[in-house]
Amino acid sequence: MGPGVPKDGALRTRQHAVAAANACRGITRDRTRGVDPKAIGEWLASVNASYNSKESFPIKTLPRPKGRATRTIITEYDLPRPLAMPHDVVVDSDGMAWYSDFGQQFIGRVDPKTGKVTEFPIPVLKKGFPMGTLDLQLDKDENLWVSLMYQGGIAKFDRKTEQFQVYPIPKEWQGNGTQQSMVSPANSHVDGKVWTNNQDSHAIYRLDIATGQFENLGEFQIPGANRTISAYGIPSDKDNNLYLLEFGSNNIGRIDAKTKEFKVYSTVTPASRPRRGRFDAQNRLWFAEYGANGIGMLDPKTEMIQEWKVPIPWSAPYHVVPDKNGDVWAGSMWTDRVTRLDPKTGQFTDYLLPRETNIRRVFVDNSTTPVTFWVGSNHGASVLKLEPLD
Repeated sequence: MGPGVPKDGALRTRQHAVAAANACRGITRDRTRGVDPKAIGEWLASVNASYNSKESFPIKTLPRPKGRATRTIITEYDLPRPLAMPHDVVVDSDGMAWYSDFGQQFIGRVDPKTGKVTEFPIPVLKKGFPMGTLDLQLDKDENLWVSLMYQGGIAKFDRKTEQFQVYPIPKEWQGNGTQQSMVSPANSHVDGKVWTNNQDSHAIYRLDIATGQFENLGEFQIPGANRTISAYGIPSDKDNNLYLLEFGSNNIGRIDAKTKEFKVYSTVTPASRPRRGRFDAQNRLWFAEYGANGIGMLDPKTEMIQEWKVPIPWSAPYHVVPDKNGDVWAGSMWTDRVTRLDPKTGQFTDYLLPRETNIRRVFVDNSTTPVTFWVGSNHGASVLKLEPLD
């Protein structure tokens, strides 16, 4: 970090032309925070030799971005705590970026104009149990909701009062492994209900906001499989029906919010491992196919699923979000590339981030033109903004 850069959330903007100019002047940037990725890659490529393998796996690097993939501005906002783990990032209508902390009891706010970072401590519900939050979401009124994982509950943060309201899971439902890893408040205005889960038992819970009471809908069985569906992502549609993305296989379950009827859809590709997703304006569910290296779309009207394979191998998309223009965005945990898909043409654009980011949940701000892509560096204590120039 150079002189004159604010410590409370340093802005670092890199445009390709600027990077090229710096390279000519001999200026280098620590892309991997002190780690030499080439040395690691060479070692991994040589491991097979110690087992007398007949095959050889020379190290190969991916091609550099070109064309449209270079037309972007990337800004990185450093967070003041070096151990911060910004797993999720969302942006409100005031342009403020909010993040959840995967390892501690905080949510944070980044002002993109100044780089100022403000953190808000979340009350601890279970002393001695692991800390950390997950699945930061906005409801229609732009209250922030977050799942408290092993703390056994969910929390709502009012942006105006800057106060938390915490909803602990009933004690009689809890055990040492109780974990609320997901929360789904986006359509709670429809019926006053917020969805969450217990990752330990795979049960689905529903919170009545008015009364503060939870309803336990229990576990949901996959027909004919004699096993419970284990949901990793739980997005809701415009009617607040809940969809269960099964990370361990290739199924998507649907719970009818009114009747509690349960049905299951299966992806085209076996072992596709649906992970996280979001509904578009047409009430279609876009989701990541972590195991199939692809992007999927379920249309509940036709009950059909379409798939698009990501061109870069082993990208393993984690989360998928559609934007206002019909493009779909995803990120790779492994290649540090942000993927943009035009479903109409099947064209992919892959933007390369400046350094190792470990992309998890992603967010698209539709209030800008062009749209703006946001993501947290889960291992790097920073928040990144990607602004495509077209």
